[in-house]
Amino acid sequence: MDWIYDAKDPLVETLLGSLMIFIAVIILTRIIGLRSFAKFTAYDFAFTVAIGSIISSTLTSSTTIVHGSVAIASLLVLTYIFSTLQKKIPMLSSTISNDPLLLMKGATILNENLKHARIEKSQLMAKLREANVYKFDQVLAVVLESTGDISVLHTTSDDEEASKIADEILKGVREKP
Repeated sequence: MDWIYDAKDPLVETLLGSLMIFIAVIILTRIIGLRSFAKFTAYDFAFTVAIGSIISSTLTSSTTIVHGSVAIASLLVLTYIFSTLQKKIPMLSSTISNDPLLLMKGATILNENLKHARIEKSQLMAKLREANVYKFDQVLAVVLESTGDISVLHTTSDDEEASKIADEILKGVREKP
């Protein structure tokens, strides 16, 4: 039964380490800001996964709490630096992440864009169902965001004015791959 529990398991150290890492993450997040674990870009998501991996390896391997905390702090500082630089250097933003891509324009499915994004039509239909779309003419736009998420903009109204999307909402969204 050693695979279930081993008397040599460092349970107390794991509990204390969890508490210390928890406190370290809270402090670092308060210093760096709320954006620390936001998922605005693909690299934000990658950093969040990496931080989770560091936490896991710190708590379950021979890595020290200080070593894990420094690694987490390094990644959070890097995300802070890159998010700050993206505002100041627009070219950096386009180099680091992809612009969002239009998958549907109104009721029209943009098959070339689906193919370019490697998204199956069945996956698109699943996202439409998730958004409670029951007719194609309800769809105003479907966007593959730079995070990999799919946004469905739709209306339930037949009012033509309610069926217009503000230009600002689709600013930066590519219509062609």
